[in-house]
Amino acid sequence: MSFRPKLIASDLDGTIVANYGDISQRTIDIFRKAHNMGIPIFFVTGRPPRWMPEIQDAFGLGSAICGNGAMLYDLPTGKILEEWLIPVKAQIESVNRLRRVIPGISFAVESNSYFHREKTYIPRWDVGMDNVGVENIEEIMQAPALKILARCSNQELTSDEMLEIALSELDELVTVTHSNPHDSLLEISAFGVSKGSTLAIMAGRLGIDAKDCVSFGDNPNDFSMLQWCGRSYAMEDGHSEAKKYAKSIAPSHLDDGVAQILEKLLQLPE
Repeated sequence: MSFRPKLIASDLDGTIVANYGDISQRTIDIFRKAHNMGIPIFFVTGRPPRWMPEIQDAFGLGSAICGNGAMLYDLPTGKILEEWLIPVKAQIESVNRLRRVIPGISFAVESNSYFHREKTYIPRWDVGMDNVGVENIEEIMQAPALKILARCSNQELTSDEMLEIALSELDELVTVTHSNPHDSLLEISAFGVSKGSTLAIMAGRLGIDAKDCVSFGDNPNDFSMLQWCGRSYAMEDGHSEAKKYAKSIAPSHLDDGVAQILEKLLQLPE
């Protein structure tokens, strides 16, 4: 017999947040129901904290794992609880290695309170945060960072193509992934840091086994989490490779796929 999950972890964008930024009331209601039943909720995302207020406003509960596993963030209070950052030396070495193998690549680096970019890096989401830019990102790599962003602004390579190159070049230096197959953007975290690794730490602190956790996701930055959890669901309209890492498939996020699954799971016995 199947039992109710003891922990729920969900990606945000493309999983419970639509590409136009909306979160359905059905989704909000089922997460609140799970929370009221005493089930720990983790919103596990590539977003930095500055992109979390809308999630806080919508749900007002749970914990967030931000920056693809690099930060534990308390959603109700907006407090950073713990961080796993990229050392400066690894930041610079990663940039140097990628410059050698991906022509035209440009970089940005972010932490909780800042976003810095090279002049050639064209931002899509943080427009206005850094309108000046620097010639070379190494100029401002002076402190541990939440994430490095690497972009082909000419879009000659897709995110999948960039990832294939970067995985071999950055092996055992940092963790590299992406969250959008339709873009030309890599997301780089400290070595060993991923959504799955940090979720495993959180579950362990709560005394909850992987078999009792359920997760939902749609893109490569979710694969580690989908693989680790005993029950996991790749979104039907997500990345084509996600199904290899998840145990099951959820309906499209545009059809409230996560809510559909959770409504059934919460009816199971403890």
